[in-house]
Amino acid sequence: MTGYYDVVLGLIPLAMAGITGGLVLAGFALTTAIPLGSIAAVGLIGHAMFVNAPVSTEPVQSEPVRSTD
Repeated sequence: MTGYYDVVLGLIPLAMAGITGGLVLAGFALTTAIPLGSIAAVGLIGHAMFVNAPVSTEPVQSEPVRSTD
């Protein structure tokens, strides 16, 4: 099953190459297109690390509450 982080890992090179290629075809210089394409890739990485951060899903067991009756 493909999860969120698998999709992000696939989108990083796609964003880098796709945006860079699109900008070069649009007439931007390669030295301008590469940094602009990398901004999108870094944005994807930042979103995966800080906005939608991975968390462990282990259940936390708490101690039973004892009454003093």
